[in-house]
Amino acid sequence: MTQTRPFTPQTLPPWRRAVLKVGSSLLAADTGGLSTRYALGLAQFISACHADGREIVLVSSGAVAAGRLMLRDHSHEDTSNAARQAMAALGQTQTVALWQRLFDHPLAQVLLTHDDLRDRRRYLNARATLSELLNYKIMPVVNENDTVAIDELTLGDNDNLAAIVAALVDADLLLIATDIDGLYTADPRTNLDAEPVNEVLELTTEIMAMAGCAGSSVGTGGMRTKLEAAEKAATAGIQTVLFNGRDSEVVSLLARGQLRGTLLHTSATRLHARKYWLRHMPAVTGHIHVDAGAAHAIAHEGASLLPMGIIRADGMFQRGDMVEIVTDGDAGMLHVIARGIAQYGAAEINRIARTHTRDIGDRLGYSYGENVVHRDDLATLGDTGLLTGEYA
Repeated sequence: MTQTRPFTPQTLPPWRRAVLKVGSSLLAADTGGLSTRYALGLAQFISACHADGREIVLVSSGAVAAGRLMLRDHSHEDTSNAARQAMAALGQTQTVALWQRLFDHPLAQVLLTHDDLRDRRRYLNARATLSELLNYKIMPVVNENDTVAIDELTLGDNDNLAAIVAALVDADLLLIATDIDGLYTADPRTNLDAEPVNEVLELTTEIMAMAGCAGSSVGTGGMRTKLEAAEKAATAGIQTVLFNGRDSEVVSLLARGQLRGTLLHTSATRLHARKYWLRHMPAVTGHIHVDAGAAHAIAHEGASLLPMGIIRADGMFQRGDMVEIVTDGDAGMLHVIARGIAQYGAAEINRIARTHTRDIGDRLGYSYGENVVHRDDLATLGDTGLLTGEYA
């Protein structure tokens, strides 16, 4: 259908790391299985970004569609969740193989479930893995682990998964490639009066109502799930772009920093959103006592917490738990300096306290890195006064 009013070209926000979500409708072949018809243009866009020194994490659908073709003689017989998981297991390798054919460097498959992202230790491990892959200049290809996920713990669609991954890797931008040009005031496939929405400053109930609930015939998401994903990304201070991945000209413009689609803004910054979460997350499980030098470096220099400045750790916390960083006051009172996510458990911290970072491996027999609490996982609290600590 020809649109009477096309989307107005606009400049993309500056970015260095993005998450690109590609849905099943862009990968499914008309005869079943997967096709590179639209994936090729997206791969060229990714390569252009890599050549420009930018990083992309790819969230790709398509596994179930690929597996369904491989089980075409049986797929009509069983529509249970187990059958869908079997299709996903078969199709995962096909999906990664499709993308690998389009690149001359290795890709890495990363499968995640809701449980992986709900548990802080798994969350941190997933984040560390993705960060390490990007450091090696290897593009992660992420998908939901449909093979083992159970109904009540599934992420539901890869739009929302992409938003969660964007926050996980501290992306600057969430790019959602779809089979429609962007957000309209109504469904353009059924309403000739639908107008394109070039920019969304705030995701109001009126904006959400424009999306309806329809999805493609081969995927699980529709425009509404894309707006829900944009809302999640906005909470983390990440802007979202909706564009037509089937339009080669639109994809080509994207590689040149121009968007012909919908840009969904956020009023939050990534730093503020994360620091707010760290400050207000209620589940504090222990304390790390630090000396005056470490307290000053954290509070006034934005430094990470290293073992050398640690006096001791109190509590039964594990790697990935929220802790308070404190200095000892009079009469057993604690002065809270900051809150953050511990990279080591309490017992491990007590073993490496007052040691140099290079000695962590010798003390523990392994190392999660030199930072006990990384500055990106740490929020200073300013003058919060004295606190009688449960673990004091």
